[in-house]
Amino acid sequence: MIPSSSQEKAFLCARALLDRKAIGLVILEVKDLSSFTDYFLICSGNSDRQVQAIASHLEEKLGQDGILPLGIEGKREGRWILLDYGDVVVHIFFHPVREFYDLERLWSEATRVEVPLTKKARSKHSG
Repeated sequence: MIPSSSQEKAFLCARALLDRKAIGLVILEVKDLSSFTDYFLICSGNSDRQVQAIASHLEEKLGQDGILPLGIEGKREGRWILLDYGDVVVHIFFHPVREFYDLERLWSEATRVEVPLTKKARSKHSG
């Protein structure tokens, strides 16, 4: 399913991130604060390998719908991977790196958007 809005694309990304047990997923609506994107998704993994697996899964899942990233940074190292989908930018951090850069604080004026979860994702996310 190709999303018809940037919010739908953000939710599609969120579901893919949670599929791989991304930790602390936050969606920030930044369209009123940024000229380059509408949404930031920020999440963490417990190791560089998990961070890489989350990013690979996201890329694969969106690729199935013909949605390709405009750019990817940091995938080889797995400390902070950025996937740029134009109106949605995804940041996947190794947990200690996320705490250091604290993007949520830097973008504290952004609106936090609730992640809509399916029953299956709810049980995974809360566990």
